[in-house]
Amino acid sequence: MTSDSHLDGSHLELPAWSIVTDKRRAHIARVVAVLRTWAAALALSPAEVQAWVDAGTWHDALRDADEPILRAATGDHTRPFGMLHGPAAAIRLAALGEARQEVLDAIRWHTVGQPDWARVGRALYMADFLEPGRSFMQADRAFLASSVPFAFDDVFRQVVRMRLEWAIREGKGLALETVALWETVR
Repeated sequence: MTSDSHLDGSHLELPAWSIVTDKRRAHIARVVAVLRTWAAALALSPAEVQAWVDAGTWHDALRDADEPILRAATGDHTRPFGMLHGPAAAIRLAALGEARQEVLDAIRWHTVGQPDWARVGRALYMADFLEPGRSFMQADRAFLASSVPFAFDDVFRQVVRMRLEWAIREGKGLALETVALWETVR
């Protein structure tokens, strides 16, 4: 497991163009630590481990950017503001030469889900939700996180369900991608 000094984000190497607070940096570090733990337990290839770590490191690189910056970066003037940081980061990464489509897709859709994801997208979606710094349902989420290495698809299905239930309970709208993702895992 990663040492506590790595979980605070102080050793995290984000792109120079990132716009994140210290709190966000710590969240990103926890997501990466969870992804590294799962990747080791699953004995992934070095290339897949790198894809998971890169997706985790970059997924929230623009999370704390202002709305005008994200709308200009994406050209999207209709989606809710909170859904724009992933697409903006993916667009920036692609422009800078990132060619791994599965990494770009994981980052682009990590807030809403995507039915055609490769395993890296599914892992990021789970790690972003299950990372231990979040204060809700800690015991349930810790159990799910510990189950990923031997029940990846089952945990993914449960995380999708939990995120959908939360969105409905809170009166949030459901993105078309979220509904399509649910249809593929239920």
